[in-house]
Amino acid sequence: MAKRLVSLACEPVPGLGLQRAVGVGRLSVRQLDGRTRLNRLYQEGCAKIRIPKTYHGSALEAVVINTSGGVTGGDRMNWRFEAGPGTHLMLTTQACEKVYKSSGGVAENTISLSVEAGARLAWLPQETIMFDRAGLSRSITADLAVDAEALFLEPVVLGRRSMGEHLEHADLHDRWRISRDGRLLHAEDFHLSGPVRPVLPQSAVTSGRSAFATLLFVSPRAEGFVTEARRLIGPGGGVSCWNGKLLARVTAEDSFELRKILLPLVSLLNFGAELPKVWSI
Repeated sequence: MAKRLVSLACEPVPGLGLQRAVGVGRLSVRQLDGRTRLNRLYQEGCAKIRIPKTYHGSALEAVVINTSGGVTGGDRMNWRFEAGPGTHLMLTTQACEKVYKSSGGVAENTISLSVEAGARLAWLPQETIMFDRAGLSRSITADLAVDAEALFLEPVVLGRRSMGEHLEHADLHDRWRISRDGRLLHAEDFHLSGPVRPVLPQSAVTSGRSAFATLLFVSPRAEGFVTEARRLIGPGGGVSCWNGKLLARVTAEDSFELRKILLPLVSLLNFGAELPKVWSI
């Protein structure tokens, strides 16, 4: 009888799917007495938002948290942030987001940002770590007022080399759509799919390096930072600037080397604010 009970417990239940993580987070800020203050906050499922006490001048720092501890195929995260007129909002993540091996489908992460007149916003998540056979579809959509400024960063690590991890197969799709005053300013799609080891050594991908980042700085002051940004990045990437935006690509051997480049680079472009405290924990 005992053996029969064990057998029944291991059999799949018809119609019962795998448990998936779903999270929705919303936050908006407004200006009050010359400082950026919380206006609205909504969180659902595994999506949490925390606002630590910081000393960034007029900036408000919000920390995005996925309490499920990572994502895998079929998980869905949806975030929306709004910076009201004249505000300064800095967004980051509590830790690196880990994308685990998928048993089917991809994880979806949707980020929507709104930056109103005279506002400044920085989207500065920590690294996304891709494990072998992981799948992630991520979209960043931002609407900026004509005089708003914004800084966007997305660092990615394709397996942690210090842990002996190497990617053979992965599915990563990054989609960015950034508009200013209702007109498309920046659009890009980065897509790795299937066996990735043969394509990573290509110079148009990562030149064989396992860590990389894309940084976009939208500001009428962008051109003034090009020379220093190129010096900080060195031979591991490049910087272009046109039409009021600075675009940087960075590659490195691992996440530690990537951070050594990103920390001073973000400090240069982060509107005079300190880096998020969670980056140093």
